[in-house]
Amino acid sequence: MSATTGGGTVAGRGTAAPPRPVSLRQLDAIVDEISARVSPERTRQLRMVAGMYDRALAREALPTRARRSVRQLFTPAALRPYWELAVAGELRHREQDRGRPLPLASQRIVRDCLGILAAAAVPGKPVPLPSIAQQEAKETIAPRQLTTLYRGLVDMAGAGPLERDGTALSYEDRTRLLAMVAVVLDAAPRSGELEGMRLDDLDLDEGTVKVRRRPQNASDLRLEDIAAAAGTDRTTVSRVLNGRAGQARISRATQQAVREAVDRLPAGPHIETYALREGTGVALRRWLAVRGELVAPLEGAKNALWVSLVATSAGPPGLPLRAQGIRRAYVRGMTALNFVMAGQYGWEPLPEKLERLRRSVRARPLSSVTETDGDRPAR
Repeated sequence: MSATTGGGTVAGRGTAAPPRPVSLRQLDAIVDEISARVSPERTRQLRMVAGMYDRALAREALPTRARRSVRQLFTPAALRPYWELAVAGELRHREQDRGRPLPLASQRIVRDCLGILAAAAVPGKPVPLPSIAQQEAKETIAPRQLTTLYRGLVDMAGAGPLERDGTALSYEDRTRLLAMVAVVLDAAPRSGELEGMRLDDLDLDEGTVKVRRRPQNASDLRLEDIAAAAGTDRTTVSRVLNGRAGQARISRATQQAVREAVDRLPAGPHIETYALREGTGVALRRWLAVRGELVAPLEGAKNALWVSLVATSAGPPGLPLRAQGIRRAYVRGMTALNFVMAGQYGWEPLPEKLERLRRSVRARPLSSVTETDGDRPAR
């Protein structure tokens, strides 16, 4: 008879499963604490990096002492084999993906997360993070091209079926895509910030939208506010929060001042309000009509602005879109839209990466405030 793992035994053996290492339990607690002040997307990335530590320890690739304390996870002796395995793709979550090397963009995410975790696990001590080859920034889109694209999007918001050579974009998919792109062109939100948008962030009568600017990594933690509170500069704050204070020879007094400033400042995100162009309002009203039909059969809160169009493994249509789903929807929509519109007069293909479009926008907020925990709306 086999014993269940839920009872702390190994199937078929009846022996107790090994306890979870102290260092990993401490690391999980750090991620839980950091999650209160970073975006949901960054929280998922931090949990991914913590899970990679779990798999590295299971392979016995790290020193034995790395099991005893979270501080030991960020020593050179532990970071070096961890990083080598991570870059080689040996620490991926899905077994079938293991051995597939991490692309530069993913390496950069893992390194950023290591910096955030190290700053919390080993406060005041420099942690030598792995180096990554600098990736050349992709060319942004010219303002004139953005204007042309925007006008095309507004025109297509109410157009008939789009189909060419068997490739089509449904009315619902196109309506959501055009509304989403229009908001990006007006307010430049990241995918995680699009995920966080709620119905009451829109004021179509006033023509405005609110964007919750959540920190994406340690260097984004309101550097100006922290620097002012600590009596130092942005660069110093960035180095302290990313675990590079020792390399930059920043005094312990300054490091302490920066950390105390972080603790004093409100943990909530900045809420920035942006003006919406008239065409964006048209696109959003059409999307809200489609969205209303999608969420009508659902029970409970229905506050998310961007929702799914079809049933998935997560549930029926109308559920809130996560950042990853937003990026996938954008890529799928742009691929189809660029093909359908190719050759039409005045059409310039949209980039198939949401971040490239966002980086091309120079949006200026009308106002900015800091949200407290009690102000946050439900999903």
